[in-house]
Amino acid sequence: MSDTKVYILDHGEMTAKEYFLYWNATGEASIRLPAYSVLIDHDDGLFLFDSGFDFCQMEKLVPGLCKQSANQTLPAQLSLLGKRPSDITHVVNSHYHADHVGGNKHCLHARTICHACELEQARYPEPFEAFGYSDTSFAPGLRSGDPELDIYTPTFETLRGDQEIARGVFLFETPGHTKGHYSLMVKLGGRRPMLFTADAAYTTRTVERMQIASLHFDPIASIRSIVRLKELSEKHDAELFFGHDIDQFGHYRLGPAYYS
Repeated sequence: MSDTKVYILDHGEMTAKEYFLYWNATGEASIRLPAYSVLIDHDDGLFLFDSGFDFCQMEKLVPGLCKQSANQTLPAQLSLLGKRPSDITHVVNSHYHADHVGGNKHCLHARTICHACELEQARYPEPFEAFGYSDTSFAPGLRSGDPELDIYTPTFETLRGDQEIARGVFLFETPGHTKGHYSLMVKLGGRRPMLFTADAAYTTRTVERMQIASLHFDPIASIRSIVRLKELSEKHDAELFFGHDIDQFGHYRLGPAYYS
């Protein structure tokens, strides 16, 4: 049985005001937010957790606030590893906000996995969520009412509750930022488990000060999910990898380097 490898793929960065990252914060400072995906090379397949943003889509949504070079697209990042989008067997999304689904559409042969509540919320978002759920390229018919158009890949799988989707690869329910948010933990042979918070915790500050993001579905659930992530990290001796922490991101081992 081969060793599992984890690659972190760089998809560029966004810029947002401090008050966007931290609810009720008053700071006007502009903060850089990295966008990345996680590729897990496992005996059971090639799992992609999130897929970054599509620059053209984000330029329409927030003009001038995103940067992505040609080398930071999903196909280009995969090519650094000698892989293609068609090699991906599973696309697993933490949630369906635009900066996490932009590369999904390239993985036409993958089984797609998400929380059942998340797919439903993406189909019928509340008015205040329209901004986040603006990229529906991962499911072009999502809001058309035509179930035949609801998927872009051959197989779409929705889950509920915590799940071990492959040996040592776990999804933990961490709702609040969105209704059906999942965080990911991967156990490896040669290091501590890696616990990817996605947007349940944007940054180290999010956890240290218990400051949730301004863009959220349920603030109480958001706080409880931060507490849960801290508890999971302690229980499994897992290292937390935050969703948009530019300082922490500077220390990540980026593809084609990997963790194992």
